[in-house]
Amino acid sequence: MTINFPSFDHESAPEALQKTLLHKVVNKTCQTTHDLARHLPTGTVLAFQLLSPIVTREGNCDPTGLYLTATLVAVCGLSCFLLCFTDSFRDKSAKVCHGIVTFRGIRAIDTSADIPPGFAERYRMRLTDFVHGFLSVLVFAVVVLFDKNMVKCFCPAPSDQIQKLLTALPIGISGICSSLFAVFPTKRHGIGYPLSNM
Repeated sequence: MTINFPSFDHESAPEALQKTLLHKVVNKTCQTTHDLARHLPTGTVLAFQLLSPIVTREGNCDPTGLYLTATLVAVCGLSCFLLCFTDSFRDKSAKVCHGIVTFRGIRAIDTSADIPPGFAERYRMRLTDFVHGFLSVLVFAVVVLFDKNMVKCFCPAPSDQIQKLLTALPIGISGICSSLFAVFPTKRHGIGYPLSNM
């Protein structure tokens, strides 16, 4: 009786290791991209994109339009920051509920059910919430800097140096924020984002 052992090709071992490493890198990239998409409130950006041409009159701002435009940017930026302090959870009947995160825990905003104290404490505010809020505002600032109407309103005739800065700054901010979002991950499920099964 002969036993046939599978042959092991030493040249294919690095390729298998490389495929595994490549799979891990692609998986991590997809997860980071998903996290990035979760950090910028899409409803806020959609509202900004919709209102920007109207408020700026397509970049032709008068003094009143300038104040309205600054107000739009401030309100949308504040919205990006505050939405980082929201989360979702399932109640006893497995219904998805939304809440605002506080230092003591989560406060439900769409249900009158009482949340047990031990359960609420798991969702309390953390330092990463503030980091994510600040980074979300920076990412929103990138959206503003890429908006032609905003640039024409706030800086109608930029010099060559300012134009180079307006081109390079958003890319730099995006790279830094992407890295920091990956370094400081969050498990929060804000309002409007799918809740994972726990």
